Amino acid sequence: MLLYLHIPFCHRVCPYCSFYKHTPGATSIGSFVDALAAEAKSRITAAPRTLYLGGGTPSMLSPGHLSRLFTALHDTIDFSKLDEVTLEANPATFDAAKARLFRELGITRVSLGIQSFTPHVLQILGREHSVAQASESVSILREAGILSVNIDLMFSIPGQSKDDWETTLRHAISLNPDHISAYNLTYEEDTAFFESLRRGEMRENEDHDAEFFHLADELLTAAGFDHYETSNYAKPGHHSSHNQGYWRGDNYLGLGPSAVSTLDGTRWKNVPDTARYVAQIQSIGHALTESETLDAEARRLERIALGLRTRDGISLGLLSPEARQRAAHFASEGLARIEGDRLTLIHHGRALVDPIAAELV
Repeated sequence: MLLYLHIPFCHRVCPYCSFYKHTPGATSIGSFVDALAAEAKSRITAAPRTLYLGGGTPSMLSPGHLSRLFTALHDTIDFSKLDEVTLEANPATFDAAKARLFRELGITRVSLGIQSFTPHVLQILGREHSVAQASESVSILREAGILSVNIDLMFSIPGQSKDDWETTLRHAISLNPDHISAYNLTYEEDTAFFESLRRGEMRENEDHDAEFFHLADELLTAAGFDHYETSNYAKPGHHSSHNQGYWRGDNYLGLGPSAVSTLDGTRWKNVPDTARYVAQIQSIGHALTESETLDAEARRLERIALGLRTRDGISLGLLSPEARQRAAHFASEGLARIEGDRLTLIHHGRALVDPIAAELV
């Protein structure tokens, strides 16, 4: 089982992010931490294989709040049995002392939300860190003894040129991280970017997206990174165990406001409201707001959509006879490879994973 904890707090709300998040405001972070610890104690009934703290910005929790949360987690979970413990972090929210605390608490992997190493692109994205801070954050984590460091990057950002993207990629490579995630910007509802797209102030361009995607693939693989999932590249021994579990369809438990869980074919979601989340944990011991049972067909479709994103691909047994014919066509076009019972996307097919998946489900 995978374990995910959602920390909803951010110093500012980025215009492209659709995850549930908010500035602290009048919210008591101490009460939230206590509620999250109580939910962990009551909901964790099986030993997790990985622990992932996402958000929001988990690294903006104070040293005291982080220590309080992890003390409770250590009382509930045997950290020696975990493959990895990941913390998402903003470079502007920690220093050397806090990074050392990350390591002392048992965090083995930090995922840095850097997005770009170009100043004007950082400004467009509303990021609060500078290029210098982002670069220094990698060194700080190394010196603190964090075992694995990931850098999150984003492309096809409004105002971002191909040269900007190449500069960002080469700068990221020069910092020698263990893992790089390179995400194509998507315009999600309930974001400022989506509203700009709707008004015609921003535009999507699939050819532009593909060009940026292939530049990342070229530069990162040449630098020794394994392109093991559509948006993810890793040095040997640094593939994300937690994310690989999601792509395989493993059971996962989500704690915190808005967190989603899927266990043994049942999926449920916590209330996407921090104040209500805390109140429900305090009053009834859980924050569940909706639940559904995934039938065999729903799980099959998810396995296709997620599996095609990975280097391992999918079993042809997941496809209908008609979809197998379409898969053979993609292979003949050089977009996919069929070996034995496996279908994997290759070359330009990897940039077209979403439309190809839509043709096969």
